This record gives sequence, structure tokens and C-alpha cells, in this order.
Amino acid sequence: MYKLRATILKDLLILTRDKIGLLSMFVMPIVLAVVITALQNSTFELVNDNKVPLLLCNKDTGEASRQLVTAIEKVGIFNVKQLIAGKSEKEISERMHKKDALIAIIIPNNFSAEMVLKAKDISGKALTEFGMQADTTGPVAQPMEPVTLLYHPVLQESFRQSIKGALRSTIQLVESKQVLKSLYFSINEKQLPEQLENDILNNQTGILEIPISRDGSRKIPNATQHNIPAWTIFAMFFIVISLGSSIVKEKLNGSFVRLKTLPTNYLVALLSKQLTYLLVTLIQAALIFAIGIWLFPLMGLPGLNLPQDIAGLFLVTLICGWCAVSFAICIGVFAQTQEQANGIGAVSIVLLAAIGGLLVPSFAMPDSFKTIIKLSPLHWCLEAFYGLFLEGGKLKDILINILPLFAITAFLQLAAFAGLKRKHLV
Repeated sequence: MYKLRATILKDLLILTRDKIGLLSMFVMPIVLAVVITALQNSTFELVNDNKVPLLLCNKDTGEASRQLVTAIEKVGIFNVKQLIAGKSEKEISERMHKKDALIAIIIPNNFSAEMVLKAKDISGKALTEFGMQADTTGPVAQPMEPVTLLYHPVLQESFRQSIKGALRSTIQLVESKQVLKSLYFSINEKQLPEQLENDILNNQTGILEIPISRDGSRKIPNATQHNIPAWTIFAMFFIVISLGSSIVKEKLNGSFVRLKTLPTNYLVALLSKQLTYLLVTLIQAALIFAIGIWLFPLMGLPGLNLPQDIAGLFLVTLICGWCAVSFAICIGVFAQTQEQANGIGAVSIVLLAAIGGLLVPSFAMPDSFKTIIKLSPLHWCLEAFYGLFLEGGKLKDILINILPLFAITAFLQLAAFAGLKRKHLV
């Protein structure tokens, strides 16, 4: 016990002298957690609260185009800036490149006239299906000239598709109004009453959004709930920079050989490193969680809500920390130089984070990655944390995620021990 205590004190002393390692373990993850959460929260607010600047050029003077403009303004997500009809597509593009707006809509000439013809054609076909006589006189409807949607290249595909969907819905609403008016006039030979039109078109069934959670609560997850667990895991595994380098340094300066001449075993030193850095991972988690709980609200970001099962949260954090320590030791045992340990360790963590769902959500990955995802320990760590933070689960609900972590940790420990035996260090 005395040997273990002395070794732990030695490792703590070495750790406090490693300024770069401390920066990578504490400062960098905290900065990442704050910056990424702030950016993601701003994206959520852009979609939910703020309005997207939109340039609107209406080249038509008819009723249908005015209805379309009104419908676009009522969508609620756009800050519409109407332009004079004479503006060309080139002039609008120049304004967009100056970042006046990220998207622009151009309503073509004869939009209303073509819309009326199209509505009359559809209503005529409907009357024919009803067995009624339709008015076949007048010009034949031709394919309508499309509404032009210009977008800035920086606009992401998913956001662009959302805007396109909102625009399509507004156009469909205008089309439905025209068809309804034409059909009513053909049957009754008088204009559709405004009240009846509103009753028909605005009679929509509401949508109630409810997040599914195991504890029955209906709290809507925010950017903090997603990012704090993810970057806590990232911070834990980044101890590979300090711990891996420490093991390589001891191999190169002959510490292993000197230990073999003393009445002790390197396994004691290895256990000391595990306990020391396991304590570091727990401190990392506590610090980042505390920032999410108390500092984020002061910065205008949503605060972190801890799960109800605090004991389960501690156990998951402990297991994730142990897995991170085992990975760092494995890298340190097999690396030949400190540069190798730092380079391979840092790159492998970023790679495992990418395929594990920290950088890109796992559900958004292609099917070919479904098996590879399960090889990343960070994936199982993230799933365990999300089971507590987002799904409101308890320890028994996330055992299916903890067991693979145990298996990966055991494999890393055995691999590190086999590497030490092969090099005759234990």
C-alpha cells in the first residue's frame, strides 16, 4: 500500500508539471464545449426564434402572386425584403454576395394568369369526374413557369431543404385557393365567400410534439444536453496526450529497467497511473458539468439538467474514464516515441469521435458505417450518457451500453499487458 501511495504521489507531481497535458485535458475541452454549444444553440434559435433574411422580387401584378407574398410573410421564419419588379437575377445575386440575405425568391411574370388557367383546368377535370358539364372554352393551361429560389452557397443542404419545403407549402396553399374558387364559381356561378374560404383552408389538424423519455417527462432536449456529455467524453479520452507520453518517456529514460532492480513491480506503477488519471477524468466531468449547470445560463445558453439517477451518472462516468485510461495506456505501451504517442493518440481520438457519433450523429451515417460505429468506445460512452441525459433513463436502462464498454476496456487492458510482456517490461 505504501508503494502504491508513493507512486500515486509521484504521478500527481509529474502530471502537475505537464502544462501542455493539463491544457489538453481541461482548457481545450471546456472551450470546445462552450463554443460548439453556443454555435449549435444559435442554429436552433435561427430555426425557431430568429428570422432568415429573404429577398423577394415579384415580377407579377396579379392576385395570386400577392397571395403568395402574403403567405410567405406569414410562414414566420423569414424576414422578407421586397424588391422592385425590375430587378434582374444578376442584381439580386450581387446583393446576396454582400450577405444582405442568404436566399431570394423571384416570382415570374404571368404567375397569376397561369395559376388561374391551371386552377380552371383542374376544376374542369373535377367537374367531369363528378358527372357535371365543365366549361371547355378559353385557353388551354400550359406548364407554369417555376418560382425561382436563389440561395447562397454557404447555406447547408438540410437548411435549404427546409426552406424549399416551406416555399412549396405556400405555393400549394395559393394553388388550393385558386382551385377552390374556380370550382365554387363553376358550380354556383358566384364568388366563393371569404369566410367559407377561410374555414375550408385553415381547418388544419394541429401537431403536438412530445419527446420520448423513459421517465415520462416531457422536457425538450437543448443544445447543452447534447453537447456537454459529448465533449466530456472527448476530454476524457484526450488524456492520451499526457498519459501516453508519460509511459513512453518512462520507457525511454530507463525507469522500467530501474524498477526491475527494485523490490517492486511495474504493475504497481501501472495501477498508480490508472488511479491517478481516473481521478483526472472524474474531475474533468465534474468541471464540465458544473460549467453547463452554472456558467452556461450566465452566458445566455440553456443550462444543463442533470439526470435523476445521479448514482448511475457517477458509475457511467467512472466506466467511461476507465476506458479512456485503458486506451491511453495501450497507446503508450505500443508507441516507440513521444511524438508517436501524441500523434497517433490525438488522430485516433478524433477518428473514433467521428465514427462514434460525437461529430456526426450516428443516425445520419450511411448504412456501411453501422458496424464500424460499434467498434468505437466513444460511441458506447455517448449512448450511455444520452440514455441518462436525453432519454431520462436509469442505470438498468443503459446496461446494454455499459457491457460493451467493459468488453472494450478489458481488451485494452489485456493488449497493454501483452505488450509489456512482449517487451519484457513486466
